[in-house]
Amino acid sequence: MSTLPKVSVVTTTYNDKENLERIIGQVRRQTYENMEHIVVDGGSDDGTRELLERSEREAPGRFFWISEPDQGIYDAINKGIRMASGEIVGTCFDQYADDGVVARMVDVMVREGTDGVHGDLCYMDGDRVVRKWHQGQGSIRSGWMPGHPTLYLRREVYERFGLYRTDYRISGDYEFMVRILYRKEVRLSYLPEILIYMAHGGTSTGGLGAYVRSMLEGHRALKENRVPFAWVTDLCRVCRVLSQFVKR
Repeated sequence: MSTLPKVSVVTTTYNDKENLERIIGQVRRQTYENMEHIVVDGGSDDGTRELLERSEREAPGRFFWISEPDQGIYDAINKGIRMASGEIVGTCFDQYADDGVVARMVDVMVREGTDGVHGDLCYMDGDRVVRKWHQGQGSIRSGWMPGHPTLYLRREVYERFGLYRTDYRISGDYEFMVRILYRKEVRLSYLPEILIYMAHGGTSTGGLGAYVRSMLEGHRALKENRVPFAWVTDLCRVCRVLSQFVKR
């Protein structure tokens, strides 16, 4: 039996069979030995269910899924976390930089004895880098936060602080990170390399309107978690985001 901590990777999907097939393939190619992949489908009708059934047959005991309506992405992620049996839980919606990403993330967590790990990521428009997320370590009050797609946490963090709030539509991930990191009760390792390539134009990056809505929800997250002078943190966040964009 493997002595490596078990990692549960959660993917949520809805009527996106082609992209899901790509994600399943790349998770399966990760070199880390003790992994399971959990897919939470919102009740797709595009052939996703058949893909999930086939994937389960191909990876018995390592691939699990559920297909039913949900209340949005954060509700779906919560379902996946509840299904997870790993000591470490993360998500995968995008593209790992290579097949050894999860192995390196777990290695640094174990060596440093921390509660989680995060690293750098690139926002992509096709093959072009639009934005580079490189923040290192920092504090929530200064506008810093980990790149959520790179954030892998020990199960105990969810048990202690709870799951994602489903009354947030865009910034539930930010609210969760503020909740666990603002008071410095959770220690993260930082892996200073690109771990994830992420498509630009998602829920919180799809234009000015989406970004404004994201910032408004982010301000609410700061206020509800009692971060003082939330508007200062908002301004710092904006400055950090603007500094990440890459000139064409």
